[in-house]
Amino acid sequence: MNAAGGRRRPPTIHDVAREAGVSRGTVSRVLNGGHYVSPAAQEAVNAAIRKTGYVVNRHARSLITGRSDSIGFLLTEPQERFFEDPNFNVLLRGCTQALAAHDIPLLLMLAGTEDERRRITRYITAGHVDGVLLVSSHSGDPVAEQLREAGVPLVACGKPIGLASKVSYVAADDRDGARDMVRHLLSLGRRRVGTVTGPLDTPGGVERLAGYKEVLAEAGLEFDERLVVSGDYSRASGEAGAEHLLARAPDVDAVFVASDLMAQGVLTALHRAGRRVPEDVAVGGFDDSPAAVAAGPELTTIRQPWDRISSEMVRVLLALIGGEDPAAVILPTELVKREST
Repeated sequence: MNAAGGRRRPPTIHDVAREAGVSRGTVSRVLNGGHYVSPAAQEAVNAAIRKTGYVVNRHARSLITGRSDSIGFLLTEPQERFFEDPNFNVLLRGCTQALAAHDIPLLLMLAGTEDERRRITRYITAGHVDGVLLVSSHSGDPVAEQLREAGVPLVACGKPIGLASKVSYVAADDRDGARDMVRHLLSLGRRRVGTVTGPLDTPGGVERLAGYKEVLAEAGLEFDERLVVSGDYSRASGEAGAEHLLARAPDVDAVFVASDLMAQGVLTALHRAGRRVPEDVAVGGFDDSPAAVAAGPELTTIRQPWDRISSEMVRVLLALIGGEDPAAVILPTELVKREST
């Protein structure tokens, strides 16, 4: 409280300038990127900001810079998928933390229907965010292309089908991870290895199936379409997929499942059918999400480096916003052996 008993006035840019011993213009340049400011002056201003407790007025700065000082996290999936699939929450948390280091808030946007995608695209292209982290883009989904054509800085999680040469992206090496898993299953002596794929209009679904096929070929095993069923990364689709596999190929002795959440459903179906895991059927997942250790038995899986994926997505997007060229980053995966194989 001040001497008159009123509420204490919040510190202003003038207070920071006075404390740092520099001009108001120098403080403003530091707040807007530090261009044409000496290292000594920048350190003095930053120290003054910490001492005074000054907080940037984002609205006022956005009027000057033309930027919103916020980033959109756009998930083009139904809302229930966001709450069911733990991968989305892990990625959201990582991106939020990476942006917090730059004092930039992240806005969660869910667009699972055509109307939602149309509304959110209008909102984004109107300038309400400075860039977009796009998650779970399907081929034929117009959002990525519309944002790119509108000049919105954009980074996709996963290699966007049909736009890989035009849109920045950060991806785990899906194909190589699938190869590692199928080689592991074959090394156990399994020869009737089935797979429950992800959606085949997504990069992960396509690349993981391709890795599965490549390892069967290198092992001299004939590709059998009866051993392949498609899923949508949900637990229910994994359960249904396993039921189809058992009906079409009852001699299946291993299953590579394109996500841990689907693998939980596979385990449920195998247990109901009286198949022991791993004695009768070995099961391998993909992601190393919380679903992998919540399963019974715990899943052998492919670890995606979620912390690095989220931090790289943020790094690439901020570089795009700063005027750098588009970039593609592919990160290695890791086989994690547990009880299901």
